[in-house]
Amino acid sequence: MPEQEGFAESRSGIVGLVRAIPIRWRILSIAALNSAVVLVLALLIWSGAKTLGSAWDDVRQVRKSDKILAVLESETGRLQNLIHRYINQPSPDLFAEILLLREAVLGTLSTRASTDPMLSGSVDELERSTEHFLSGFGELRALQTNITRTYEDQILAPAKDMAGLYSIIEGATGHREAPIWPTLKKSRETFTAMLVTANAYYLAPASTSADEVRRNTDAIERTIPAMIEFSDNDLQREALKKLKSRTAALHDGIGNLSELLTKRTDLLRNSIDASQAQTIAAIDGLSVKMREREQGAQMTFDNTLSDISRKMLSIAAVFLAIIIVAGVVIALSIRLPLRQIMSSMRAIMSGDYDRKVAGTDARDEIGAMARAVEVFRKNAIAKRDAEDELRASKERAESALLELNAAQRNLIDAERLAALGGLVAGVAHEVNNPIGISLTVASSFARRADMFDAQLHSAAPLKRSQLEEFVRTCRDAAQQLVANLHRAGELIQSFKQVAVDRSHAERRQFNLSESTDQIVASLRPVLKRSPISIVVDVPEGLMIDGFPGSYGQILTNLFLNAVNHAFPDGRSGAISIAAKARANDDIEIIFADNGVGMTPDVQRQAFDPFFTTRRNEGGTGLGLHIVYNLVTQQLGGRMTVKSGPGQGTTFHIIMPRAAVGGGADTDETDSETKQWPTRMTSST
Repeated sequence: MPEQEGFAESRSGIVGLVRAIPIRWRILSIAALNSAVVLVLALLIWSGAKTLGSAWDDVRQVRKSDKILAVLESETGRLQNLIHRYINQPSPDLFAEILLLREAVLGTLSTRASTDPMLSGSVDELERSTEHFLSGFGELRALQTNITRTYEDQILAPAKDMAGLYSIIEGATGHREAPIWPTLKKSRETFTAMLVTANAYYLAPASTSADEVRRNTDAIERTIPAMIEFSDNDLQREALKKLKSRTAALHDGIGNLSELLTKRTDLLRNSIDASQAQTIAAIDGLSVKMREREQGAQMTFDNTLSDISRKMLSIAAVFLAIIIVAGVVIALSIRLPLRQIMSSMRAIMSGDYDRKVAGTDARDEIGAMARAVEVFRKNAIAKRDAEDELRASKERAESALLELNAAQRNLIDAERLAALGGLVAGVAHEVNNPIGISLTVASSFARRADMFDAQLHSAAPLKRSQLEEFVRTCRDAAQQLVANLHRAGELIQSFKQVAVDRSHAERRQFNLSESTDQIVASLRPVLKRSPISIVVDVPEGLMIDGFPGSYGQILTNLFLNAVNHAFPDGRSGAISIAAKARANDDIEIIFADNGVGMTPDVQRQAFDPFFTTRRNEGGTGLGLHIVYNLVTQQLGGRMTVKSGPGQGTTFHIIMPRAAVGGGADTDETDSETKQWPTRMTSST
C-alpha cells in the first residue's frame, strides 16, 4: 500500500509538471519525435536508393515487356474467337472488327514489341507466326464466301423449287382419298425434316447432320417413282419429273456443301488454330525468359531491402521507446483531468447539482473545459428551477382548459335548446291560427244554437226555411271545425314526433321521407316571415337505422343557417332538400340554396366552433359546428360544402343506412376529448 501511494504521488507530480505545458505543445512534442524518426529513416532509404533504383528499373522493364506479351496474347486470342464467330455467323460488323484487331496486332508487333529492349531480338518469330495466322483468315473468308454461295444456290434454291412443286402436286390432287396422297404426305414430311436438318448442318456442321440430310434426300428420291405410279393426271406427272430433277440437284449440292465445310474445318484447324497456338507458344517462351530476369532483379532488390530494414528496425525501436514514455505521460496529463470532468458530468446528469467541478483552477485547455462544465452545472440548477415553475404553470393552464371545455359544452347545449325553442315558438304560432278560427266558429255556432232554441220554444210556428238555414249553418260550422282542428292536429303530431326525437336521442328505424316532411312542416312558420320557397325531393322507402333527432337537428340548423346567412335582409330565394341511395348502403343528402354564397375565407372556417360572420347580431358560430359533429361522429358519415360568392351554397352529406356513432349522452361526455372538425370544402 505505501508503495502504491508513493507511485500515485509521483505520478501526480509528473502529471502536474506536464500540465504546466499547454496541450498543443504536448502534442507537438510527439509530432517532433515522429518527425525525427521519419528524417532518420529517410536518410537510410536515400542511402540505398541507388542500388534499389537499378534493380527496380530491371523489374519495371520486365513488367512492361510482360504487359506487351499479355496484350499480344489477348489480341490474338480475341482475334481467333472473332474468326470463329465470323465463320458461324458472317456479318459486316464482325469482319470490320476482325480487320481492326488485325491492324492492332500488327501495330503492337511493329511499334511496341520491336522497340522494347527485352523483346527486340525475339520479335521475328512472333511476326512470322502472326502473319501466318492472319493470312489464313483471307483463305478462310474466301472459302466461307464459296460455302455461302453453294448453300444458297445448291441447297436453298432447289429446296424452294421443291416446295413449289409439292404445292402444285397437292393442288392437282383432287381429294385426300386419292392413291397418291399417303406417299405424297410422307414425301412432303421427309422434305421438311431434310430442310430443317440441312439448315442445322449449315449453321453447325456435324457428321450426324450430314448423314441425316443424305438419308432424307434418298428417302425423297425413293418416294418419287411411287408417286409417279399413283399419279392420275399430266400435271402431277410433269411436276413429279421436275421434283425428281430438283431432288438430284439438291443431293449434289449437299455433297458439295459437305466438301466445302470439311475444307473449312481443316483450314481452321491447320491455319488459324495451329498458327495461334504457335504464337502463344512463342509468347510463353518469352515470358519464361522475362521471369528469370525478373527473379534476378528481385533478389537484388530484396537483399537491399533487408539491409535497410534491419537498420530501420534498430532506429525505430529506440525512438519507439522514447515516444511510448512521452505518450504515456502526455496521455495521463489529459486522461486524468478528463476523467474528473466526466465524473462531474455524470453527477450533473443524475441530478446531483451540489457537487462542485474539480480542476477549475488549472490553466490549460482542460481547465477551461472544467470551468465550462461548472457553468453548465449552474445553468442546470437554473433550468431545474425554471422547469418547476413551468410545471406549475402547465397545471394552471390545464385547469383553465378544463373550465373552457365545460363552457364550450354549455354553449353547444344552449344552442341546441335555442333551436328547439325557436321550433316550439314557430309551431305554437302556427297552431294558434286554426285553433283560434275553430274557437270563433264554435262561439258563433253556440249563439246560433241559442237563437234556434229560442225560435223553437216561441209561440210562433217554426218555419221550414228556418230549419233548413239552421242545418246549413251547422254543416258549415262543422266543416270549418273539422278542417281547422285537423290542420292543428297535423301540426301538433309533426311537432310531437320532432320534439320527441330532439329530446330523446334514441336509436330507431325511421322513414327518411316521412321524417323530412315532419321537420319541414315544423319549419314552415319561419318561411311565412321570409319570401323563401322550399323544395323537397326525398324518395319513398329510404329506411334509416339511426337517430332521427340528430337528423332533425341537422336539417333545422342548415335551414336556419340558410335563412339567416344565405338570404339576408328579407331577400327571396329557394332551398332544396334532396336525397338518394348510393352504393355500399350509403345515403346522400343534398341541402342547397341559391343565396349569396360564401367567400373562400369563410368557407375554410365554416365548420369551426364559435366562427360566425354575425357576431354583433347575436350569432354564436355553433350551428354548422354542431351539424358537422352530428354527421361525422354520431351518424358516422362525412360532409362537404361547396360555395362561391353569389353562387349559393350546397352541403353534401353522405351517411350509412345504419349509423355507426353513439348516442347524444356519449357525445356530450366525450366532447372534451374531441378535436375541432377537419374542414372539407371546395370552391367554384
